[in-house]
Amino acid sequence: MRHDNRVLINHQDFWRITLAASLLLSYLHQVGRLPDFINHKVLFPSRIEFHDYLCWVAESFDHQVRYGADVVDVRPVHSDGAVNYLDVVLRHEGPEGERISVQRTRNVVVGTGLEAHLPPGAPAGDRVWHTSELLHKVAALKEEPRRIVVVGAGQSAAEATEYLHRRFEAAEICPVFTRYGYSPSDDSPFANRIFDPLAVDDYYAAAPEVKRMLLDYHRNTNYSVVDGELIDELYRRVYQEKVQGQHRLKVFNASRLAGVKAGPEGIQVTVESVISRCRTVLEADCVVYATGYSPTDVRRLIGEMAGLCKADEMGRLQAERDYRVVTEGDVHCGIYLQGATEHSHGISSSLLSNTAVRAGEIADSIVAGAAGATTSE
Repeated sequence: MRHDNRVLINHQDFWRITLAASLLLSYLHQVGRLPDFINHKVLFPSRIEFHDYLCWVAESFDHQVRYGADVVDVRPVHSDGAVNYLDVVLRHEGPEGERISVQRTRNVVVGTGLEAHLPPGAPAGDRVWHTSELLHKVAALKEEPRRIVVVGAGQSAAEATEYLHRRFEAAEICPVFTRYGYSPSDDSPFANRIFDPLAVDDYYAAAPEVKRMLLDYHRNTNYSVVDGELIDELYRRVYQEKVQGQHRLKVFNASRLAGVKAGPEGIQVTVESVISRCRTVLEADCVVYATGYSPTDVRRLIGEMAGLCKADEMGRLQAERDYRVVTEGDVHCGIYLQGATEHSHGISSSLLSNTAVRAGEIADSIVAGAAGATTSE
């Protein structure tokens, strides 16, 4: 595919994207919803449907996945001064207790995802949650809450606010954020090109200061922003409550949490205006933090092998363009990162938008490395 003589997507990437789209169509056909989805005329499936799609895909690989096993170490196997293999140490939990096994391999792909982030000092517990626990915690409530505080201004915060306001019809829901209002996500065509496969090449080749600039410019495509329709829906509810003389959805904008004190009967929350410095004390039943996620430190997972992997001044692993971690010494096997490369490969590294292309590039690299190893042996 070309535009002004420039290759936008190469043939391999095109077929990987096409394969991902075909999987989605196959899923919709198998579950009997393909005509309904087409008639729905939307490109954004709900979280429930996307979760169901991922489960459908995972079921196809059940025979290749070992559930209930934790990787506790990745050890280099030395031979004549070189590392040609890796021993992956697994801990299994079962009815007969714990056991350890070792799998030998040439390559390891690490896809640990992100970890829920809570602000320092947040008293996590039965009444203070991260949004990643929301549905489970709500289901475990023994009685209807009277007031819930939601902290954050991004998509998860807005979705949690909408859900809680709808779920608990008598409860007061109090979103708190330092912005003056929810900011819409930028999904315009030019901005969305930051997620194109070609953008990964551009970002990887850019100087460090250019990388930082691009991330700053395009953070509003993904971070701390909300879908426009959801913003409109929340504003509609706030306005309708004013018309009806109700005030269940109380927005504390341009504000921050100055204190959260957990007690046996509830949570005392102190909200401070960042403009006037005036404080409001709320007695809440629950506090929900929609404070995002942090990259997992891959070095904790790969154990002994981490000593042979190069990291930058911030402790982030360095990766080649094919997502293979840069190593020291005579290492002939590979550790690949599926994610955890936003600093080197751009903003799409933590998203699903480039997964098919990224996985294909990793597979190509592994196959090429295997062919080279076979030739040398």
